[in-house]
This record gives sequence, structure tokens and C-alpha cells, in this order.
Amino acid sequence: MADRNPSLNAAHFVDHRSGFCPQTKIFHSLRPPLLIPPLSQPLSVTEHALSLLQSSPPPSNAAVLVDSNSGVHLSYAIFLRQIRTLASNLKALTSLSNGQVAFILAPTSLEVPVLYFALLSLGVVISPANPIGSDSEISHQIRLSEPVIAFATSSTASKLPKLPLGTVLIDSPAFLSMMTEINRSDGLADVKVDQSDSAAILYSSGTTGRVKGVLLSHRNLIVVNSSPNPLLSEVNNGETEPRQVSLCLLPLFHVFGFVMLLRAISRGETLVLMQKFDFVEMLSAVEKFRVTYIPVSPPLVVAMAKSELVAKYDLSSLQVLGCGGAPLGKEVIEKFHQKLPKVEIIQGYGLTESTAGAARSMGPEESSNTKSVGRLSENMEAMIVDPDSGEALPPGHRGELWLRGPGIMKGYVGDAKATTETLHPDGWLKTGDLCYFDSDGFLYIVDRLKELIKYKAYQVPPAELEHLLQSNPEIIDAAVIPYPDEDAGEIPMAYVVRKPGSNITEAQVIDFIAKQVAPYKKIRRVSFIDAIPKSPAGKILRRELTQHARSHGSNKL
Repeated sequence: MADRNPSLNAAHFVDHRSGFCPQTKIFHSLRPPLLIPPLSQPLSVTEHALSLLQSSPPPSNAAVLVDSNSGVHLSYAIFLRQIRTLASNLKALTSLSNGQVAFILAPTSLEVPVLYFALLSLGVVISPANPIGSDSEISHQIRLSEPVIAFATSSTASKLPKLPLGTVLIDSPAFLSMMTEINRSDGLADVKVDQSDSAAILYSSGTTGRVKGVLLSHRNLIVVNSSPNPLLSEVNNGETEPRQVSLCLLPLFHVFGFVMLLRAISRGETLVLMQKFDFVEMLSAVEKFRVTYIPVSPPLVVAMAKSELVAKYDLSSLQVLGCGGAPLGKEVIEKFHQKLPKVEIIQGYGLTESTAGAARSMGPEESSNTKSVGRLSENMEAMIVDPDSGEALPPGHRGELWLRGPGIMKGYVGDAKATTETLHPDGWLKTGDLCYFDSDGFLYIVDRLKELIKYKAYQVPPAELEHLLQSNPEIIDAAVIPYPDEDAGEIPMAYVVRKPGSNITEAQVIDFIAKQVAPYKKIRRVSFIDAIPKSPAGKILRRELTQHARSHGSNKL
């Protein structure tokens, strides 16, 4: 294993085309290093974001947040005042203190970003979760994060247990008062937050089944927020760009939605929020709010390339799509550009555990490599490790991608075993993804060693669904695999072994699961089989099932 801090001499042997060092077997970022505040400097991600904002402030009446549905917007002046007021009132009216956890269960709204920034400024660890999660999923997240207080809405509060400091409804008059009226003066000057302090617990599906709580520090978030904006850097040949307007299709509890929020506010941009995704409403929002940037998944690019509705809206303001989750095919990009030839598509790769961005393409030249997810982000190192031998591999060889850098998570809360399995003692994050680098430092995602199903922007763990299926008395055994779907990318498909004499149907299996999980985890296709293929050690041979499903395509075997 390579030294954690390779010597300066070793740097002389780094290949400046690929970033690979043959001595250490480490791939280095080819991008200029980030200017990051020293770790010893006390600094919350809120302070850091607002200091970046003040370095290039927008007009005070400029909109920071816009509700795409109602058109209601929040100006920077009011937004900043609400953060200070809410933080002051939370400090004065509750016993919340640095390191305590606040669980947040609320759909996207103009209040949620204010709440995030206020809590983070106090050193409170925010733990936002999916408001449409099932009761059992939310109970599991509560057990992991151990919150002392919750922030919810009148429609989600019933899903929460009693907590030491109670539940605050963010759609109530009382909360509005906490954002707008100083109830008791209690200065924030004595609040000290270190960069190494925990900032957020975001939820990510683990390979062994249940959701895991990814613990991120203020430092993790400061680093990802310090990276330069790749979105509009070369789109118009260096001309000065107007202030960016981004459309956030991602929920704010998702790592990419959360990071997008931080970056937009730090740079004085306008962020248009959609509470619930709708294709037509997305097109309408681009036209109405003159949107310049949208983060998208590959299926959405496919939909835009195919839909006749695209031509019915004025999308001339749109300059960039940031695409992640899976590489786009060259054919899809070409078809997209037939409709929207001036829109740049920038691909990237990241995980909740790496605080989103680990690699990305920057500018038209890099973006033209449509099979790659780009080059390593600033301050990031990588290794390609043979899953069997543990040997680190050079460019052109496939292996598991390991990442190291200041954006890597602190660990999984409440799960020391999973943390040990995922984080190497030398600081490497084992991504579970099968990848390779080429001789120019471009990263390619080949397959997932871990078995997550990627349904739209969500991760669905097969083991969790298998456990639920096997709890049905009419089912002997079951396996869940990803099945290709043009709209969603992948959908969960179940192979089911019926109990002798059972006539359970596909619809009944689908309904059985749907009652117990969030909508994105639903089984959407079922095949019945005599036995689940397994290895001698009892491991499900998913690849066999996946190949069978793709070659047969039938619901019945």
C-alpha cells in the first residue's frame, strides 16, 4: 500500500497525461489544487458559503430561491436575514448544541434551505431523509442518527417518534415567526464550529441491504464547495456569463441536491426548486425562469432527445446539462444535440460517501469523450485495485475504484462493521464500482461490483427487497436484479420461487412489496422460477439471472 502522503520526489514520477505514479500506483488529479482554508481554522460550511458569497455579492434584491410551481421567490437579503434570525431563535429557544442531530423530514420548499444553513451555523448535524419513506425506513434512520429534535411538516410529522426536544413543524405560523422575528436576543458570536466537526448524515443504500447513514464533516462540504464551477467555463468562448439560474430537480435530502444548493448560494446564483418532478413542468420552468443549468440523469437526457414536447418550449436560455449516474451513449448525445445543439452535456461521477463529486468533465474538449465520466476532481487521488489479488493496477486495467481525498466521508453512523469494510485504514474509500482509467486520465465506469439497482436518481438495494419477499409465506426464495428500462435506467425485477401449491401472481407480489417500501423501491417486474441459482457458498448468482432476463424478456420462465 502506498504512503498516505507521497513525497515531493515521488511527484516527479507522475505521468502528466494520465496522472498515474508507477511507484505508488496512485492516480493523481490533473487539475490545479484547490485553495482550501487551513483545517485548523474554525469554520462552518455556512460561514464558508456566505464568505464566498460576500466575495462576489449579487444585488440584494436578486432571487436566491424560486418555487417553480408558485413562482414565489426569496431574495438574497431576506434569505440571509432569515438564516441569522432562525439560528438566533433556535439557540435561544432550544437547548440545541454543537454535535447534536436534527432529523429533517420535509419535501422541498423555500424554508428547507434556510433551516439547513441555520442549523449548520450552530454546529448542529442535519439529517435530512426522504419524506415519502415508509415508517420502517424512517424508524431505521432515526435509530442510526439518534436525533434530539426533528423538523417536519404537518403531513410528515406523524411518521416520527417522540424526541427529547420534540418536532417543529416548518409549515406552521410558529416556525415562520422563528425565521422572521427575533424573540430573544442571543448572539451567535460564541458558537465555535471546527471544520472536522460532523455536519450532515445523508442516507445511502449499502450493499448488504438496509440504508446506511453517511457522516460528512464541515470540511467535506467546504472542500466540495471550493471546487471551481465547470458548468459554464468554456461554453461561450470565454465571454462573461450572466448570473446562472439552475433548476434543481433533485431532492434536497439527496447528496447532489444538497451540494447543488450549497454551490448555488455560495456563487450568488438563482436556484429554482421543484417539489416533485414532472417533465412538462420542467420544460415550462426552463422557459419561464430562463434556466441556464440542470442536473440530470441519463434517462432524462433520453426523454429530452425523444420527446416532441421539447420543441414547444423556449429553451434558448439552457446552456449546460450536468449528467451523472451512468455514462451516456454517443447515439443519445447526438440525438439530443439534434434538438438542442447549443446545450453542453457535462458528465460526472460521485457518491454520497465522497460528498458527491469525484470526477467530472470540464469544457467541450473533455465533454466530447462521451464514454467517460471525466477526470479526477481537484485534490482527489484514486487507485484501481484488482478485486481478487488486491494489487493496484496501471492505466487500461479494470478493477475496483478506490478514492482518497478531503471529500471522503467520516464513516457510517451506527455501523462500525460497514465503515471498516468500506474505508481502508490509509484513508481509501472502496467504491464497489468496476472502473478503469485511460492513458489521458479519463475515468470509465464499467459495472458495479456492488449490486445496487439505480432507479432514476435513487439507489435500491436488492437484499432489502429479497428479505421482504422471503417474509411472504407463499414465497420460498427470491432474488432481485436490475432490469433495463429506458425511462428509469433500471427497475427492480424479482425472481420468485413459489411455495408448492401457491398460485401467488405477479400483481400480488408487486402489491406485497409496494405496501412496505418507498415508491422508488417498488418491484416492477416479476418472473417465477423453480430455484434461485446460487454459488456453493450460497451467494445468489445475480449475473446469471440478469443475463437470462435480458435475453428472454418474458415475465414467465
